[in-house]
Amino acid sequence: MDTLSWIIVATLAGGILSAGVAGLFAIKAKASQIPMLVSYAVGALLGAAFIEVLPHAIYQSDSIEATAATVLFGILGFFVLEKLVLWRHCHVEECEAHDPHATPQHGHGHDNGRSGLMILVGDTFHNFVDGVLIAAAFMADTQLGIVTAIAIIAHEVPQEVGDFLILLHSGYSKTRAMLLNLLASAAMVVGGVLAYFTLQFAEALVTPLLALAAASMLYVAVADLIPGLHRRPELAATAQQVLLIGLGIATIWLVSSWAHGH
Repeated sequence: MDTLSWIIVATLAGGILSAGVAGLFAIKAKASQIPMLVSYAVGALLGAAFIEVLPHAIYQSDSIEATAATVLFGILGFFVLEKLVLWRHCHVEECEAHDPHATPQHGHGHDNGRSGLMILVGDTFHNFVDGVLIAAAFMADTQLGIVTAIAIIAHEVPQEVGDFLILLHSGYSKTRAMLLNLLASAAMVVGGVLAYFTLQFAEALVTPLLALAAASMLYVAVADLIPGLHRRPELAATAQQVLLIGLGIATIWLVSSWAHGH
């Protein structure tokens, strides 16, 4: 396949497919299963950031210091975006909104309808950015694009499960919540295709975007997902989390090894 085809397939899988799977999972899954997805996503994100994306950005960069600075300011930027409620991921409050031990309006009781709207706005923006990062990775190297897409899909599923549950809690029907989630996820395809045509004329942006992709993965894993895992400090839960994080890292390593071999 050519680069554009890879980008379209990867963003469709990362956005629309993961939203559909997440919707079905949210309807049928037990609450206890979602933290397992989150643990796996942490491993996939950290693995992709350190095994593939960051090394690739450094190799392509004219200045390691500039690349490191881009990652640093990227993390700070995502922090600011999240503060502005534009960057929504599966926070603990959202992932556990359906937890049987949580209160029915946990974290969102002040204004459920507004929470649902903000989730959609934030999810659309976040998916668009992920699409741009996937496109940048594929334009740098096909195998890097594959690994990046897998890491993004891994964290999209638990995030979309959380978003779907908040939409239900905000008063949306299951059908409407699913359709709105799919619509928001389509922004990933739009971001990927637009980035492909833009980056052809601005190749110098590919390396900084790879550094931002690494920053995004690190921020999501460390700031968004890991704090939720600390809510289950029991030894058995911790062992399970470590095992699943390791499995996520191993998945990326195996995919990376396979991609390098082809």
